[in-house]
Amino acid sequence: METYLFLKVAWWLLLGVLLLGIAVMMGTDMGVGAMLRWVGRTDVERRVALNVIGPHWDGNQVWFVLGGGAMFAAWPLVYATAFSGLYVVMLVLLWSMIIRPLGFEYRSKLSVPAWRNAWDWVLFVSGVVPMLVFGAAIGNLFLGLPFQFSWNLTSWYDGNFVALFNPFALLCGGLSLAMAAYMGCARLMMGTDGDLYHRSRNYGWWAGLLAVALFVVGGLWITALEGYVVVDAPSHGVAQTPLQQVVAVVPGAWLDNFAIRPWGWALPLLGGIFILAGTAALRAHRPVTGWWLGALGWFGVIGTAGFALFPFLMPSSSAPAQSLTVWNASASEHTLLWMSGFSVILLPLVVWYTSWAFYMMRGKVSTEQIESDEHAY
Repeated sequence: METYLFLKVAWWLLLGVLLLGIAVMMGTDMGVGAMLRWVGRTDVERRVALNVIGPHWDGNQVWFVLGGGAMFAAWPLVYATAFSGLYVVMLVLLWSMIIRPLGFEYRSKLSVPAWRNAWDWVLFVSGVVPMLVFGAAIGNLFLGLPFQFSWNLTSWYDGNFVALFNPFALLCGGLSLAMAAYMGCARLMMGTDGDLYHRSRNYGWWAGLLAVALFVVGGLWITALEGYVVVDAPSHGVAQTPLQQVVAVVPGAWLDNFAIRPWGWALPLLGGIFILAGTAALRAHRPVTGWWLGALGWFGVIGTAGFALFPFLMPSSSAPAQSLTVWNASASEHTLLWMSGFSVILLPLVVWYTSWAFYMMRGKVSTEQIESDEHAY
């Protein structure tokens, strides 16, 4: 296989790995924030919950930075088109994430109930909104985004903010949020005991079942959507832009990759099975197993979306022929080669120090620890 072609596919796969890191690591923390007011009925229980993820939540943000950096460097046209057209969504996403560290730092600085309740709601918003936006963004890719290019590849966006939260996108956002809640509850079971543990178990069970139901409904819904098919494009080795291809919009075409490569059906099948098995593990008081099965469930969900969309990165509903694909939106071969070299060093390093941090700060957080530690969240 030609080196440049190989690098494009490799970085498409690596994008999936980074999205998985964001969903699993950041999603777990955001799930705790989203469930904070329900699993923690008292102030000290909420402080225990926050301190379960307290040593790790900021380190987990590195996955978001890596994902954004990879998008910027590996697919600059996708980055520019998405950020210039979807800037309102991006601002909502960034502001919801910016207020999260404030919640961690300031919530327990004062003992006034109104103060702490207000910051609990801030943490709730900063847990719910990002996961809802991430899921809705994936959902909108299946519908196509209303953008197009001029002759010199300047993009403009024809849509509006409200239209992005259509029923299918909201379903995908709900799936993302349910998965986050499930993972957050599994993490709380691993780090707590008593009433907080049992409430997390119950909510985690229902969140897992909801995630499976939404995943199945979303899969059935996709069969009725119009999918995109590249009919004609320049051959590999020829300079490619979104202005040089022909794309057809065909009902049910998002299932074409599964028809061509039937082994792809293993992704949605395993996604559903892993999440169901994870919920059963939570019921059986095996939170560690449940968390890992949830991570594998995320692999199935993200893998299913990526496999169905390939080779599209950003389909255009305004001008389908100008959709961005792995082939016409990638950075140069030179850039992808340098990025591959850095990734060989950085990714294992991130995985290593994350694993080391979780190992060193393992164990359960107790009420007595929180009440005796003036530096606790």
